Amino acid sequence: MRAVVVEQWGGPENLIEREVERPVPGLNEVLVRVHAAGVNPVDWKTRASGALIEWGAVPMVGWDVSGTVEAVGPGVGMFRPGDEVFGMPLFPRQAGAYAQYVVAPARHLAPKPASLTHVEAAALPLAALTAWQALVDAADVRPGERVLIHAAAGGVGHLAVQIAKARGAYVIGTASAGKHDLVRQLGADEVIDYRSVRFEDAVADIDVVLDGLGGETAERSLKVLRPGGRLITLPGPDDVPATQDGVRAMWVLVEPDHLGLREIAALVEQDAVKPIVDTVLPLVQAAQAHKLGEQGRTTGKIVLTVA
Repeated sequence: MRAVVVEQWGGPENLIEREVERPVPGLNEVLVRVHAAGVNPVDWKTRASGALIEWGAVPMVGWDVSGTVEAVGPGVGMFRPGDEVFGMPLFPRQAGAYAQYVVAPARHLAPKPASLTHVEAAALPLAALTAWQALVDAADVRPGERVLIHAAAGGVGHLAVQIAKARGAYVIGTASAGKHDLVRQLGADEVIDYRSVRFEDAVADIDVVLDGLGGETAERSLKVLRPGGRLITLPGPDDVPATQDGVRAMWVLVEPDHLGLREIAALVEQDAVKPIVDTVLPLVQAAQAHKLGEQGRTTGKIVLTVA
């Protein structure tokens, strides 16, 4: 099969498409013919350094997939060949989603939402599961709570806004001025231009902050939380600030989640969640996709199509 491999750690020019052996599904695994693969920041971070994940014999990046079940291994009862599925298999172990085929544990996948194309579905898993596991599983956002979402127009942020709103929260997002209309369309009740206003001067009495930026943003976010508030930070454990005054701070690392994918798919079918796809490129242009992503100006997601 054709796949994008990392020839050596470093820049995006090290992403090369070449022929590799097609994987074979084992016990409780399925072989997925990939139609589209989502691109996430963790993809270029691992490509740059080789850190963060467990690599296979041939380093291959990517986790977000949407495609069709090609074959099932022994013990699989939930999928059949021909089923359309989406998911984020194996993270943080190597999945190799930038390829024509991917092998995944059956319960790392879920039925693709019928209302979405494969390109749209491939934009969902890692970002939507991150938002879901942070807001629902970790923070347990309740109706009427005030939720502040940083980078609200980004890959995780734009889905987090919609998920928090679907939970009945009052949602405040930070974004550059040019993206305010979009963030409001996604459901945000307020939007703060982080370039002209310090968010801690604009909001207070927040129940939950979702911080995808880390660093000083995490530290400053503590100031806006009310007693009992929760700060969920995503970049890494080193970005979790020391807490005080009865607030909690925690790091969430996304993990494969069949039930979470089903919940997200249900929100999609209810028109409560819709992924935004910023750019679509063919698999052979994976390096260009990484270059675009690393600029940090993407609204929503970048997706690769696989012929």
